[in-house]
Parts: sequence; structure tokens; C-alpha cells
Amino acid sequence: MSQRVRSALFVPASRPERFSKALAAGADAVIIDLEDAVESGLKDQARDNVRAFAREHSDARFLLRVNGATTAWFADDLSVCSECDAISGILLPKAESAQQIALTAATGKPVLPIVESARGVLALPEMAAAAGVERLSFGSLDLMLEAGTTPDTDGAQLLLDHIRCQILLHSTASGLAAPLDGVYPDFANDEGLAGVARQVRDMGYGGMLCIHPRQIPVIHSVFAPTAAEADWARRIVELADSTGSSAFQMDGKMVDAPVIERARRLLAS
Repeated sequence: MSQRVRSALFVPASRPERFSKALAAGADAVIIDLEDAVESGLKDQARDNVRAFAREHSDARFLLRVNGATTAWFADDLSVCSECDAISGILLPKAESAQQIALTAATGKPVLPIVESARGVLALPEMAAAAGVERLSFGSLDLMLEAGTTPDTDGAQLLLDHIRCQILLHSTASGLAAPLDGVYPDFANDEGLAGVARQVRDMGYGGMLCIHPRQIPVIHSVFAPTAAEADWARRIVELADSTGSSAFQMDGKMVDAPVIERARRLLAS
């Protein structure tokens, strides 16, 4: 079973002094980033930083975001992934085909494709079903830029939710781990972050990508069951276990097998 990931924190591969701090920040996963966070002229040094950290911290486990499959840096990035046991999975940005995923999966690492282009959205059926994929994630900022969408508008909300639904349904149909929503760029806006986190949690997403350690407790708080939800789930499970029944009433509402299973999952989260 895949690790539960509520929060996945990015840290630039060009800033090796931040790697240990990121791993200690409390996120469920840390993503060392070779892509957007690293200038073109620093790619080689960034790879060396990853190699050195993995060698010096053999017990560390982190994800690595490589450069896209169409870039000149992709092959060298994959070589780092093959070399380092500390890399527990690969974020593939701008993923657009099962072939790109196959190249990435050949390293022997789980692949987390980032859907952040129109081609990526249209290729969701084949990518979600591709061998080696662990979970999907959403790169909403790049997609809006490509589509000419104005951020923070009703139109943007309509587009993003449409794509979120597709990512979720293809993840579910292919038996993948719950997907991760994209980053919330205003890291000083806890209320706004919590609002997006609640929405995607209720949709069925497992968590979110994040860009600042202060976002981690906000995300974790939202994805944790409330006291009322935990109490409801305990009562459901206790009644189901004590009666041996898969259909009964509680608080005037019908409870059947899917409700009982939801309660069990909530208690396990």
C-alpha cells in the first residue's frame, strides 16, 4: 500500500543547505526539485547536490522532481534517480504520454506524473493506466498559463475543478493512490489554503503539493478527521462489529456497507 501523503513540500535542488531542514519540517513527503526551482546554468550542480546528499544521508527518503521528458536534462536526471536509493519516487512534470512514463519507470522508481498541460489532460486515460504510476498530481499554475486562464476568477475555478474531477476519476479507475492537488502560491494566506484543501479533500484527493513549511500544518489540519467525524465513524464501526450487520439505522439515517467502509477508512486515516 502506498504511503499516505497529505503534504509534499518542494525544496530547490540548488539549495542543498535546505534539504535536511525540509525533511525535518513535518511534511509527509519532501520533493527535491531539479525543474522550475533551478536555473538552466545550475542543473549540473543541482544534480551533484542530490547525489552528495543521498550519499551522505543514506537513511533519508525523498522524491525528486526531474526536468520534463522533452528537455535536454531529462536523461541525466533519470541517471541520478537510478543511482540513489534515497530517491523513493519521481515527479514527472508536464507528463503527456505513457511513453514518457515508461522511460521514467525504467529507473525502478515509482512515478508521480504531474498533469499540467492540455496534452496531459487529454492523455489521462493512458497515463493513469501506465505501469509504474503510483499517483497523479495536478500542476494547475502551468496549465492556466498555457490555456490563457485568468487566475482567481470564476472561469479559472470552473476549468480547474473540471480537470480535478478527471484526475480523480482516472486515478480511482486505475487503482492509484489518491491524487495530490497543485500548490497554493500565496503561502501567507492560511485561510485561502485551507479553503482549497477542504474542497479537494471532500472531492477525494489525498493531499496537496506545497511550497512553504508554514503550509504543512494547515493542510494536515484540514485532512485530519474532525472530532465529530471521528465520533461518527467510531459509532458506525462499533455498531457494525457488535451486530454483525451491514445494514442498520443510526441517528435516523440508513447505514449500509459503503457507509461502514467509509467509516473504517476515516478511522484509519
